[in-house]
Amino acid sequence: MKNFVEELRWRGMIHDIMPGTEEQLSKEVTTAYIGFDPTSDSLHIGSLVPIIILVHLHKCGHKPIALVGGATGMIGDPSGKSDERNLLDEEALNKNVEGIKRVLSRFLDFDAKEENAPVLVNNYDWMKEFSFIGFVRDVGKRITVNYMMAKDSVKKRLTGEAGSGMSFTEFTYQLIQGYDFYHLHKHYNCMLQLGGSDQWGNITTGTELVRRMNDEGAKAYAMTTPLITKADGSKFGKSEGGNIWLDADKTSVYKFYQFWLNTSDADAEKYIKIFTFLEQAEIEQLIEEHKQAPHLRALQKKLAQEVTVFVHSQEAFEDAVKKAEFVFSNYDRAAIEAENEEFFTDIFGEFFTAPIKKSVLTEGEDIVVVLSDLTGIFPSRKEARKSLAANAVAINKVKVDETYGLSTADLLFDKYILVSFGKKKNFVVPVED
Repeated sequence: MKNFVEELRWRGMIHDIMPGTEEQLSKEVTTAYIGFDPTSDSLHIGSLVPIIILVHLHKCGHKPIALVGGATGMIGDPSGKSDERNLLDEEALNKNVEGIKRVLSRFLDFDAKEENAPVLVNNYDWMKEFSFIGFVRDVGKRITVNYMMAKDSVKKRLTGEAGSGMSFTEFTYQLIQGYDFYHLHKHYNCMLQLGGSDQWGNITTGTELVRRMNDEGAKAYAMTTPLITKADGSKFGKSEGGNIWLDADKTSVYKFYQFWLNTSDADAEKYIKIFTFLEQAEIEQLIEEHKQAPHLRALQKKLAQEVTVFVHSQEAFEDAVKKAEFVFSNYDRAAIEAENEEFFTDIFGEFFTAPIKKSVLTEGEDIVVVLSDLTGIFPSRKEARKSLAANAVAINKVKVDETYGLSTADLLFDKYILVSFGKKKNFVVPVED
């Protein structure tokens, strides 16, 4: 079996590690957990790092636990946040918990029977039995307020460095997360908590609770990974359309594939170590090949392939590649209509404009008005006329001028008109009855 710490280290995936952690993992099969906050009914690519870490852990022969925070999700983690989060109602929270369980089950087989088979738990199952008095007596007395206030996530909020203070509700979050570690230590012999570097304060509170609520000599360890950023310092995991989700009904496989394909050279070199399971020698060879011929984008192509297959499937990846090749081909209206509507909307879905009525086409509205006033493709009628006069506008891939009369004959799949401006800008005008 591979050395788990060493595997993460060369990939650049270790930020902090508590003394003794590596020795514990080298000594015996070790149970470790990561928590997932149910703020949505799915997970986005920011959650890929903890998922991949649990998969690495399992591949290295250890036992992973994925914890869904049905209880902690009711409070909201203050780590890295400047403002208190709106609390979810129970129905929304339960929906989110089930959604996250479904996503995690795609990557970890919770029905497996081997000794180190992954386990899925929900902290609401043990927290729901606690009374407030019981919690403050049994857990609250173990950790001093001084200790809790020394955490960066608390200090920044209390000093006004981030936000305008912190409620008692959020202040208790680290105690509840810490109790999770104690519970998993007691019932699953879980000895290690993993998470992002912003979780170090919460995780170390957990190690303290394990030691203070158990007999003398109880062992508990902590390890965190760096928070992923782009080379330019901007936030990882978002595109112009928002989060990149792991569910195809929230982010299409094509768009997901394109996200990875469009990463910068510097980011691709970092991401291929973090988000794939390729061996070190193969990655080093890919990086070297990319440096020799960066215009071929071999690194981005391999990264996009590996992540898309891992998150979706080989078939979904091949479909995304087909759509990408279509976009860069010399396609025309016949080629578009030879595919289906899903194929079309998957590629052009993010370029939809404001809809127009079908009556606009049947009554012969001026194309200049449609392209400016009704859809906003051009900021003014003057700009629309100028572009049409310059032969820079195409309807369904056919160049048109100001005299062109839009009609229902221009409809693709009886509901869309594709407007192209210049070489790279596309807009889709939805047409409603």
